[in-house]
Amino acid sequence: MEFRIEKEQFLKALQKIQGIVEKRTSMPILSNVLLEATESSLLVTATDLEVGMKSSYSAEVASTGKITVSAKKLYEIVKELPNQQIIFSTKENDWVEIRCGKVQFNIVGLSPDEFPYFPDVKEENLFEIESALLKSMIEKTSYAICTDETKYNLNGIFAKVEANQDGVNCLKMVSTDGHRLSISSGNFKGTAGPELLKGVILPKKGIYEMKKITDEEGGTLMFGFMDNSAVIKRGDSYMVMRLVDGEFPDYNRVIPTANNQVVTVNKENFSHSVRRMAILSSEKFKGIMLEISSGGIKISSSNPELGDAMEEIDVDYEGSPISVRFNARYLLDVLSVAETERVDMKFKDELSPSIIVPENSESFLAVIMPMRL
Repeated sequence: MEFRIEKEQFLKALQKIQGIVEKRTSMPILSNVLLEATESSLLVTATDLEVGMKSSYSAEVASTGKITVSAKKLYEIVKELPNQQIIFSTKENDWVEIRCGKVQFNIVGLSPDEFPYFPDVKEENLFEIESALLKSMIEKTSYAICTDETKYNLNGIFAKVEANQDGVNCLKMVSTDGHRLSISSGNFKGTAGPELLKGVILPKKGIYEMKKITDEEGGTLMFGFMDNSAVIKRGDSYMVMRLVDGEFPDYNRVIPTANNQVVTVNKENFSHSVRRMAILSSEKFKGIMLEISSGGIKISSSNPELGDAMEEIDVDYEGSPISVRFNARYLLDVLSVAETERVDMKFKDELSPSIIVPENSESFLAVIMPMRL
């Protein structure tokens, strides 16, 4: 096979799949990228058996064929080539020749026969979704994904379509690591298939790759399901991720219903204050203390090895005084994704889970477990 392609185009194609190829693998073929030259284009495919991506790029094809080469090495080579057209050709015994200007590389490839099958996506099974909506929902939930590999059913985001109080369909995304819970909601247009009505768990790695796709530019993308996998299509790229096989816990039972002590606080001021207090916290003493009384919060942190700090900020609050200790990181994660100027914090008592929501918004809700005083 032989094709010619512009350096920028080829570099972009290889950059897109770097997060997907398996770095530490017992199957060498999974650290390779499959390059397939058809009559008029170049198909670039990568997979780690959990997440896969296939994209099509324009190229001048002299002869069709396919080969797999190390995704990382090929990317490093192309990155350093001069800004000229690249001529890529295969030789005997799966060797590959790459020429660009006066530069020539000969590298070892692997037979494409061993490369895992990439499913044929049927576009009629996909529905449209706003890229910006999906991006925002992933941002509001991905920080709370569980990193403990043994809790595999929490190693991702739960997605489900539910009707809200007005009977309008809403897409919900939920994540939890046992200490905190995050729920993001968005309007869902179109018809939800059986998968989304029942609820699916999208894997962590797939979520991060999906986020990269939504980062590219606005507009819409196509989303759907086939053979126990989720499929995303954007332009000439398809991404397939295997759904996590497991039951996601009933998150509605975790959301407290009796949190009637509400503090309304300016998000920016509160974030900066928590950040300042967190400077003195450490692995051993990572909590910060909130002492809430009418009109103000006293935020403090104390670390016997470093010292202590305290700050007061004004808030809207009319309930009885309450003191709660939180992990500062958990608070900052929530505040960084809340989109309104002010947030409402809802408490029941010192040891019950607390709720944080953007003021006058129903698109996001976070639940945080306090630390023992």
